[in-house]
Amino acid sequence: MQVKILVVDDSASDRLIIKSMLSEYYILTACDGVEAMRMLEEHDGINLLMLDLNMPNMNGFQVLEALKEDERFRKLRTIILTNYDELDNEIKGLKLGAVDYIRKPIHMESLKVRIDVHVALLRAEQALEKQLDEKTLTFDLIFNQAPIGIAISHNCGPKHSDESILRINPVFEQITGRTKEELINEGCAKITHPDDLEEDMKNYRKLQSGEIKMYSMDKRYLKPDGSIVWVHMIVAPITISNNHQYNHICLVQDITERKEIEEALNESERSKSVLLSNLPGLAYRCNYDHEWTMQYVSEGCLSLTGYPPESLLYNRDLSYNDIISPEYRETLQNRWEEILANKQPFKYEYEIITATGERKWVLELGQGIYNKQGRVVALEGIILDISDRKAIENTLKYNNEHDRWTGLYNREYLASLLEKDAVLKKNSKKALIGINLSTIQLLTANYGYHYSQNLIKKAAEALSQHCIGNCLLFQPRENRFVFYLSDYKDKNELVDFSNAIAETLESFFETDRIGGGIGILEFGQEQNEVDVELLMRRLMIATEKSVSIFEKDFEICFYDEELEAMVNRERDIVEALNVIAADDYTNEDLFLQYQPIICLRTGTICGFEALARLKTKKLGFVSPVEFISIAEKTKLILPIGERVIVKAFRFLNKLKESGYDKLGVAINISAIQLVKPDFTNRLFELMSEMQIDPKNVHIEITESIFASDFDKINTIIEKLRSAGLQIAIDDFGTGYSSLARQKELKVDCLKIDKYFIDKLLDTDLNKAITSDIISMSHKLGHYTVAEGVECKSQLQYLKEHGCDRIQGYFISKPLDEKDAFEFLKKQEQTK
Repeated sequence: MQVKILVVDDSASDRLIIKSMLSEYYILTACDGVEAMRMLEEHDGINLLMLDLNMPNMNGFQVLEALKEDERFRKLRTIILTNYDELDNEIKGLKLGAVDYIRKPIHMESLKVRIDVHVALLRAEQALEKQLDEKTLTFDLIFNQAPIGIAISHNCGPKHSDESILRINPVFEQITGRTKEELINEGCAKITHPDDLEEDMKNYRKLQSGEIKMYSMDKRYLKPDGSIVWVHMIVAPITISNNHQYNHICLVQDITERKEIEEALNESERSKSVLLSNLPGLAYRCNYDHEWTMQYVSEGCLSLTGYPPESLLYNRDLSYNDIISPEYRETLQNRWEEILANKQPFKYEYEIITATGERKWVLELGQGIYNKQGRVVALEGIILDISDRKAIENTLKYNNEHDRWTGLYNREYLASLLEKDAVLKKNSKKALIGINLSTIQLLTANYGYHYSQNLIKKAAEALSQHCIGNCLLFQPRENRFVFYLSDYKDKNELVDFSNAIAETLESFFETDRIGGGIGILEFGQEQNEVDVELLMRRLMIATEKSVSIFEKDFEICFYDEELEAMVNRERDIVEALNVIAADDYTNEDLFLQYQPIICLRTGTICGFEALARLKTKKLGFVSPVEFISIAEKTKLILPIGERVIVKAFRFLNKLKESGYDKLGVAINISAIQLVKPDFTNRLFELMSEMQIDPKNVHIEITESIFASDFDKINTIIEKLRSAGLQIAIDDFGTGYSSLARQKELKVDCLKIDKYFIDKLLDTDLNKAITSDIISMSHKLGHYTVAEGVECKSQLQYLKEHGCDRIQGYFISKPLDEKDAFEFLKKQEQTK
């Protein structure tokens, strides 16, 4: 049997796709309602009508009304194609034949399944009608071999008497899961699902009264195992002249599988409807043209764009291209062209302009729909409102690129800009001008954090006035600013610009008497890459040098080869210290020299001061002033300091082995070492391991260390003295000189700084205060050691004024370990 299907849709592409997909059937097409009515008149035997409701000339509703009035189309099966919701009751009110409907945009695979179900049922019904009408076939042959269930009775209603069922064919028994005898005993009412019984009875009463000639319905039978079977049932009067007069015939077709498919499709449609209704945007199907002509637009169009969906359909009032922000239109076309050429999914963010003029960010996700020849027939996808996400992203981006307090660009943005400009501005002159306002911390102690930070904020506003043309201002860290200049003329332009900045800052900080430094770093011509860390470090060095070496506020300091050498040397020293810190106490680059200390009362050596020295193959000899400060800045003083202690303890043990067990060794300890929580415990542990007598260990600490935390330092010193160690204040008189607190210091010795010893070379010794320091020390219970004694007159003065001990080049320079033992032997020989 040939099945004829009429497809009525105003979209030529949709008609073509459907016709191609249903090629196994005889397909007729029409572009509107008028052509559809003409096709129905001209072609007999059309079994299935696929009808779009939204069409020009004569719409789908008008077509359905016309079919309702024509008896020939009462049994015509119809599939409605629609964009609208809640049409079921309205379509049912037309009292047509079997009606089904599918939402647009059409999912072609789902449509194919539905078509196949309708065709299968249609063929079953036509086969039954053919068998019943065939006069040449015997009744028994039709009855027993029919592919559908048949029941014949005098009263085929749902509540017939047990004796009313006269004949039941095998297929009926198979469908219901019961034999004829079981069906007669139970009756059709008991095996009909309760929810279907009322409708079945209502239709049957109409049939009995002659109101209708037959009826059909989908209903459920309850099988003995409790399962449900769906059937399509047709009930009609029948008269067969073979000595029996039967009232009605009941035909049933098992449609359980179809119902399951329909349920799955309905659930899919429901899920899609829920998704679309909650979608923060719209779903679409459109032509691939420059206007993005919409074939389907979901209801979310209104909330997203401010335009109702129908205004965009087929460009009725405007096209979707009109909504796209102009600057994105060409890019969007190019992106789609590129994506479709490779048959890839589409993803792109752009802005639209709504009906109220509001700009919204949207994310479009879509794909091309292709025919068998690979040509694009449509585009499908969703367009989501991402304005809130973009706002969050912009806020996060702003916060990530700006200092929250001043609003200036931060270090991260400066780094990214420098890296980008290294490529984009490869041949341009580039420079960084750094401003060091670290001295503003002095105001924090006096006036509070908020006062100083408000000054920084106002300074940022003042400096921002200099940002014109090729100049940007950044705040890479607290109390630091950086100007980034590119494409400037020459170095003179940088100097003039920096002088203008200096004038602004000097005027701004005049009342607060705060100074700072300005450093300039030129870089980057013909470089494809940039080391941001290195640039910032060099700029910092230039600004800090400006602060340290110039008396006038805000002087300019260029980063030059001399500074470059200083940076490289510092790096090499750090590398050397790291090697020493990582070794097992055997590295010879770090070594000690020992300067003898003489007791003036006896004239004999009473001990040595251990002095750390650094000498490497690459650097040669490195001054202690240089490498100790670097070690403290990098915290390498902790492992380096422990190695100094171990080497000094080894020297003490050698002295003891040589019979000099009364001599002590003074070890300089950094403040960083002293305040380390486990310093004292570790020191005691080393002394125990190396069997060191505490009374031979003298710890020297600088006077300035007490400025940080007097009470805490004093507590640590007291713990050391309690263990038997002696404590000396080194360089006394140049640091934290508070006579009121000198008497509170828990120390044994004051070492008079070389500065005061040098003053003894002046002609007027009556003005020297060295004797006063000696006297004060004795009154406080401390003995004194004079450092830097270099001539006999100094020695004579110190003897006359009661100094206890001396050291210096007049006695001996610092000696290597071997020379120190030789010096001891010579001293013994001169006794």
